[in-house]
Order: sequence, then structure tokens, then C-alpha cells
Amino acid sequence: MKSNLVALAAGALFAVGLVVSGMAQPAKVQGFLDLTGDWDASLALVMVGAISVHATALRLIARRRAPLFMPSFQPRQTKAIDGQLLLGAATFGAGWGLAGYCPGPAFVAVGGASPSALVFVVAMTAGMLVHRQLQARARAVRSPSAT
Repeated sequence: MKSNLVALAAGALFAVGLVVSGMAQPAKVQGFLDLTGDWDASLALVMVGAISVHATALRLIARRRAPLFMPSFQPRQTKAIDGQLLLGAATFGAGWGLAGYCPGPAFVAVGGASPSALVFVVAMTAGMLVHRQLQARARAVRSPSAT
């Protein structure tokens, strides 16, 4: 229960940060991606700030014997760079550039009653459901159950 409250508080803080920084506005993101036009560096500054906070927190966390709400740290699962990762990254980047949203800011904007964010979240959810179905079919083909 306590870890759920901490997660809720962290999510709320993240949402406030997105609103205050303007990152829930697609025009800000698209302005950052427009390198040949009227480039807006504010997203780069937000990213540098986030990386700084994360780097500091990571150093503090690494000194602990165990996390606050789990019995032990979970080892990082690394995967090789493969076609699925590259396709996923390209799809994410294309969606981010075209719509001006990535998932976090999109949900914040939906909370602010943005119709375009709602369309984005519905399309993103549909894409995830289609991906899940395709993955399940691919697994079934690779390892058919014995009959």
C-alpha cells in the first residue's frame, strides 16, 4: 500500500513537471524537433534537468543495501540491440514527432481534456493491443502445443 502511494506521488510530481515545463503541449515538442525552423531548446533543458536528477538519485540509491519497498534490487536485464528494438524506437520516434506526444505527456494532456491527446492515447493503446496479439501469434507459431 505504501509503495502504491509513493508511486502515485511520483506520478503526480511527474505530471506537474510536464505541465510546468510545457512538455504536455505538442507544439513545444515539435518546436524542439524542428531543427531547420524556429528551434525551441526548452525540451533539451528539461532533459538535462531530468538526467541530472536521475544521475544524482542513482548514486544515492546505489549506496543502499536494498530498495525501500522491495527485499532486494532486481538485476538489470540487458538485451541485445535487435530488429524489434530498432523498429520500436523508430515507431516511437515517428509517433512522437508527428503527434508531439509521448505517453507521459499524452496522459497528462488527456487529463486536461485535450481531444488530440485522447486520439493519441486511443491509437497508442490500439497499437499496443495489436502488438500483443501479433507477439502471441508469433510465439504460438514458434512453439506449437503438442496434441
